[in-house]
Amino acid sequence: MDSETIKKSVREHYASVARNEGGCCASPGVAATNCCGVADVGTLGKIIGYSDEEMAAVPEGANLGLGCGNPLALAELKEGDVVVDLGSGAGFDCFIAAPRVGPSGRVIGVDMTPDMIERARGNARKAGVANAEFRLGEIEHLPIADNFADMVISNCVINLSTDKPQVFREALRVLRPGGRLMVSDLVLLRPLPESVRNSVEAYAGCISGAMLKEDYLQAMRDAGFSSVEILAESGYPIGAINPDTSELAALAEGLPPQDVADAADSVVSVKVRAFKR
Repeated sequence: MDSETIKKSVREHYASVARNEGGCCASPGVAATNCCGVADVGTLGKIIGYSDEEMAAVPEGANLGLGCGNPLALAELKEGDVVVDLGSGAGFDCFIAAPRVGPSGRVIGVDMTPDMIERARGNARKAGVANAEFRLGEIEHLPIADNFADMVISNCVINLSTDKPQVFREALRVLRPGGRLMVSDLVLLRPLPESVRNSVEAYAGCISGAMLKEDYLQAMRDAGFSSVEILAESGYPIGAINPDTSELAALAEGLPPQDVADAADSVVSVKVRAFKR
């Protein structure tokens, strides 16, 4: 799979999710690809670490069930902080961060999918959130100035990039000295079977683009981050609630069943923190 083919597939996949007004878990045609067999985005949100209060506080339509963790759970945001969200989607994490940084703070979401940007901006307008904005751009080439942010966050998006080292270099560039990177993402405990690794559908579904865990952490260090640390690690509930509608089973239809099972056992969700010196 070449980079442009992957990028096109990812953009089309998430544009279709953005156009589905109910979110990725709302319709039978989309639910299995992103919601792991979970009945609704609220249930999935609880599984991956969001509180009822956090989910209730965001605008309706912002939670599309696309995350794999809560990058803000241990973020310790404070009044006046500037936050940049890589791959912000419909704005879910941005809307959680916005009240924490307050009127003197600022949250900027960056996403490469125009439909997602349009939806996030609409959510902000409806909810009257004045300190969050959304910019169209690629996370490998952020439309953000140098030394701009106190914190960069990302939720299950960096695995979709075909140039993850460049993503980490960009995150470092936009952070101020002492700034933090807080990421929730999917990584691998062991290499994926070749059939899954070569599936563009599984790439768009956050599976086949995932890096081995130690390679992921080393890419952060190589970019220049210090004190790279896994704060939490857990199995990701691919098909845990309803295996018949598991994420991999839907994305990798036609692949050998054992390869799909091996892939599901290889994927974990991690919450990682790193600092810019």
